[in-house]
This record gives sequence, C-alpha cells and structure tokens, in this order.
Amino acid sequence: MPCLIVLVAMLMPRIALFLVWLFSHYLDHAYQTRLWLVLGFIFMPLTTLAYAWAINSNGSVNGIYFAGVLVAALIDLGVLGGSSQTRRRGS
Repeated sequence: MPCLIVLVAMLMPRIALFLVWLFSHYLDHAYQTRLWLVLGFIFMPLTTLAYAWAINSNGSVNGIYFAGVLVAALIDLGVLGGSSQTRRRGS
C-alpha cells in the first residue's frame, strides 16, 4: 500500500496532496499556515509532499531527508525527467 501511495504521488502530486490534506493531519504538523500549502499546491506539489514527509519523519530537513526534498524540488522544476522541449526535439 505505501508503494501505491508513492506511485500516485509521483504521477499526480496535486491529487495526492489534496487527498493527504483531506483525510489526515499530516500536512498540519509540517506547515504552520495554510498559505504555504496553497503556494505549494500551485507551484511545487511534490516538494510540498516531500517536505511534509521529512518534517513528520525526522523533525527537520537534513541528511537523506534533505536529499529527498532536493530531488522533489528538481522534479518540480523540470530539471529531472523529460521536459516538453526534449520531447519536441526527439520527435
């Protein structure tokens, strides 16, 4: 079951973020205000989930948790993974 949740979060991070917010208090522990959740939902949903995971698991973002948040931020920014520019050139 946890692997399925991670797969949904990677494929559809906004839906996963909404479902986590709707059905648990997981995000409330990591974020003090709803402003960061709204901004994270709009601009960087995977990073928002990764930061919440780091805070809930470790209490801070250091070590392997920092690496997880960093990879999520790079994916959100489009540095990792296929970008539309790469797909257009390859076709």
